[in-house]
Amino acid sequence: MATETRGEAAAKDTEKSVKKRTSPLLFYRQVVAELRKVIWPTRNELVTYTTVSLVFVIIVVAIVFGLDNAFSWVVLKLFG
Repeated sequence: MATETRGEAAAKDTEKSVKKRTSPLLFYRQVVAELRKVIWPTRNELVTYTTVSLVFVIIVVAIVFGLDNAFSWVVLKLFG
């Protein structure tokens, strides 16, 4: 209903959705079933993705290092 407050609506939802815990065996089976659905990358794709990630990280580190040096040089010139 539109006249219910959030607290009342939330309390009703939690009362309706009380579920039993799953057993560890059922959880394990569900995890295995989900892992079977995953499309795992090939070795070539994995090497490509890793290389691209490392190159990107190196570029970002170089940019941050350059900016840090530039700002520190400016601060030293102004206040040093």
